[in-house]
Amino acid sequence: MAGFDSVYHKIFGHAGMVAQLLRDFVAEPWLDDLELDGMERLNAKFHAETGERREGDMIWRIPRRGGGDTYLMLLLEFQSTPDRWMALRALVYVGLLWQHLVREKHLPPDGRLPPVLPVVVYNGDPRWAMPVALRELVGLPAATPLWRYQPEMRYHLVDEGAFSDDHLAARDTLAALLFRLEASPDPQRVVVLADAVLAWFGRHPGFDGLRPVFAELLGGLMGPLAPGVRVPEELLEVRNMLASRAEDWKRQWLQEGRLEGRLEGEAALLLRLLERRFGALPPGVRDRIAAADAAALETWGLRVLDAGSLDDVLR
Repeated sequence: MAGFDSVYHKIFGHAGMVAQLLRDFVAEPWLDDLELDGMERLNAKFHAETGERREGDMIWRIPRRGGGDTYLMLLLEFQSTPDRWMALRALVYVGLLWQHLVREKHLPPDGRLPPVLPVVVYNGDPRWAMPVALRELVGLPAATPLWRYQPEMRYHLVDEGAFSDDHLAARDTLAALLFRLEASPDPQRVVVLADAVLAWFGRHPGFDGLRPVFAELLGGLMGPLAPGVRVPEELLEVRNMLASRAEDWKRQWLQEGRLEGRLEGEAALLLRLLERRFGALPPGVRDRIAAADAAALETWGLRVLDAGSLDDVLR
């Protein structure tokens, strides 16, 4: 799903989608204190006094039933490698938000800072296993009195790939359907989910503004399988194009998978033969072999038996 940053920002720029995300994937008792239907998106482009600027993530102001506001900071992570320093980043971003509210005189009547909830939505691989609390990043013994002077920060993680399909299918929300689409590599399965998305929109007319965004999402899934093909802009037309081509795409996908598996096996065998003949391999050789095509692997494999040196094999 690399390259879907703008689509995700459009999806989670919709208040209803954010409310579903919180209800389904944060789901903590204190959410009952928030007026999720009254949330308002704020301009997230603000500056620190030092000139540092933070933009691209989303800030939502959510009224509390007892008065006052809570600010939701939605951090969308599209990188393939989880960020060890996310808790520190969250601390910096929350500080920038508070500075902005102080400077703009948007504090409540009592003059205190409003609470902030940082939520990280991660759609990459592998599964997120990084610290969610800043305390885990600070090098201090547990019993030291210095802890009282260290900042506290933690974020709530929504790791899309950590939810099973059964878990997601039990939730009748567009947010759950989004995560299921992300996790589905099978073109025929994507068609089934596209039908579920269309049916969901039919039952929830208040979300019609997101129909073209999901058409764009499905079109992006189609792109690598149909280079150069014009993707329709209407959701139903995209679904129908997916359905008409799904069988061919699945066959192509399986053939490419088999080819990739065969190349990996040939590369592994060649590496073992080279190490047996010439000992430890110099840096860069493994990467060169991993990137080679079938013809190069076959040529090098034939040379191993007679070559006098590693250079003779790979020339």
